[in-house]
Amino acid sequence: MSLSSAFASELTWPDYDAAVQNGQTPILIPIGSMEQHGHHMPLHVDVLLPAEFARRVAVEIGALVAPPFTYGYKSHQKSGGGNHLPGTTSLDGATLVSALKDVVKEFARHGVRKICLVNGHFENSWFIVEGIDLALRELRWDGVTDVKVVVLSYWDFVHKEAIEKLYPAGFQGWDVEHGGVLETSLMLALYPHLVQLERAVDHPAATFPPYDVYPVKPEWTPSSGTLSSPKEASVEKGHILLDVCTEGIVNALRAEFG
Repeated sequence: MSLSSAFASELTWPDYDAAVQNGQTPILIPIGSMEQHGHHMPLHVDVLLPAEFARRVAVEIGALVAPPFTYGYKSHQKSGGGNHLPGTTSLDGATLVSALKDVVKEFARHGVRKICLVNGHFENSWFIVEGIDLALRELRWDGVTDVKVVVLSYWDFVHKEAIEKLYPAGFQGWDVEHGGVLETSLMLALYPHLVQLERAVDHPAATFPPYDVYPVKPEWTPSSGTLSSPKEASVEKGHILLDVCTEGIVNALRAEFG
């Protein structure tokens, strides 16, 4: 059956039902956040990027993309600048876990047996795992034991060779890449009209002590909200990232889903 769209929400219910009821069509669920990304990018970067990776992968493997989770877990100071910054709008962990559990169970009820969570917000990671664990447990109680869920974050597919091209002066780690070269390059390649690179703040990568303090100390976060400089971002680097991450995710899901 040829589908009119890779997005599940754009299908009629009969077409959706026909696509998923036999359990062979994977569902990809992008999960992001509403979080500040510096002076040069919008608040929904963490939604736009995993949603586009999910779309590209879905076209390659014959999957469908679910509507994304547009709110995520609270921004951590050392990876997203902190939940105290304006614009960042977050969920309590229990809320995210509960919503994710319900959505996974609902897709299973439809007949879906292959699900992938495509994460675009670092802080979501363990709450995704908890939501899936609870969903699978409750599905087992109902006798459903054949659901398989893959969890991935797109940046984990950036291999060493790509890193050397992206960061010729040296890579300082994903933990300070918030609003930096990776996300800015991808946005330049995909949504250049949403990037105001002339407003980007050039500063050294943030450094933090080896512990956390709560309430957070706002002075630990660079005033820009980004944790490293996006000045070396480019469209060309964005296309390298698109190719590397899409290929990596496609290969991973073909290996896991067949």
